[in-house]
Amino acid sequence: MFYEVIGLIRIFIDQGHNPTNPNSGAEANGLREQDINYVVGKELEALLKANGNFAVQVSRPTPETHLGSKDATSSRASLQARVQAANQWPADYFISLHCNTNPNPNISGSEAYVYSRSSEAYPLAEHILIGLAQVTGLPNRGVKISTSLYVLRRTTMPAVLVEMGFLTNVEDAALLESRPDLFAQGIYQGILSYFGMS
Repeated sequence: MFYEVIGLIRIFIDQGHNPTNPNSGAEANGLREQDINYVVGKELEALLKANGNFAVQVSRPTPETHLGSKDATSSRASLQARVQAANQWPADYFISLHCNTNPNPNISGSEAYVYSRSSEAYPLAEHILIGLAQVTGLPNRGVKISTSLYVLRRTTMPAVLVEMGFLTNVEDAALLESRPDLFAQGIYQGILSYFGMS
């Protein structure tokens, strides 16, 4: 896929979850999802900004950034804040970073979710997963459709939710902890490929 780049492409990177509840993430193998998401997001932000073709915003500029009210009883306010920031910018693309879990510790790999197969998000997600597999060596588990995820339903631009790896898998978790830069690089390579820049 090739795009003629006119002006900066605005990408909103949502580092999924908050440092504390409400809307804190999964925990397994001694790791917290929100911490991994934060670091990969900052690494990806740096790569995109250095490219010169992208403008970038992140949902959590610091590890302590807490979106939504800390007094809330649900994660809805946190999700609303992320979507509102992307819509108001406005972003051209929305990428939400997450880590997966599964009761089966043998399940490994990266997968992505989009709202619709007909959306521009679908081929972007495909490119991102190919990039992740090439750089990290983890299995590509494919793009899945979800109409229930808030950040996919309420964003006004193509949105991809990336489950980078499984915290419940020892090998995935070790790689997420020790080499978050590889996940950022894989997503970055996928973005470049989608836009015909690599």
